[in-house]
Amino acid sequence: MVKQFKKQVLLATSIAALGLSAATAFAADVVVDGKGEVPYVIDGRNVVARSGADLCWRTGYWSPAAASSAMAGQFPVGCGCDSDIVPKDKCVAPMAAAPAAPAAAAPAPKPAAEKIKLSADALFDFDKAVLRSEGRAKLDELAAKAGQVKLEVILAVGHTDRLGSEGYNQRLSEKRAAAVKQYLVGKGIEANRVYTEGKGEKQPVTGSSCNNMGRENGRNKKLVECLQPDRRVEIELIGTK
Repeated sequence: MVKQFKKQVLLATSIAALGLSAATAFAADVVVDGKGEVPYVIDGRNVVARSGADLCWRTGYWSPAAASSAMAGQFPVGCGCDSDIVPKDKCVAPMAAAPAAPAAAAPAPKPAAEKIKLSADALFDFDKAVLRSEGRAKLDELAAKAGQVKLEVILAVGHTDRLGSEGYNQRLSEKRAAAVKQYLVGKGIEANRVYTEGKGEKQPVTGSSCNNMGRENGRNKKLVECLQPDRRVEIELIGTK
């Protein structure tokens, strides 16, 4: 009741003695501080009343502290009436924090490829597509490596030397690559992760180094030995750590 009486007296005094109207009021609500001190005359809308010269009228409760503590909206009421008294930092709206830039996603690790060239003779008997025990041991090592990475794919490409017909060599290279896949799948690698291809005799690595080895047949031991690097299965393991 005391606070309300103070407001009513101040309102009546300001309007009767100063001829102020609601139209000249500062349109911001005033929040009275804890002691109930109203530093400026307010009107019936609870906003600061101003004179015709747009000046605020101080009450007997005015003090620099009161001007800085009574609030008009989000700022002290003194910001609009005594801006030279109220600290400037209290009269400035805090800048909206810029939206935090989304944290850059860690780049996905690039799949690393490890290409292994196995001699076909280490995997198969000469002119055969059935894995030898030594060949199975080599593929066991490969399967263990595949288990240490997040496997993307395994590519198995079979190759032959130039001895024999082109069609025969193509089929032999495909059978050898398929035998590698079958074994790896049996070791727990998903079948859809293993791709096979046969290149036949199309991609030799010996070049012309074996051209002077005599007749081109399987009974020419020196030629068979010279062309050995062409008889191979290239296995490429691609995955991420």
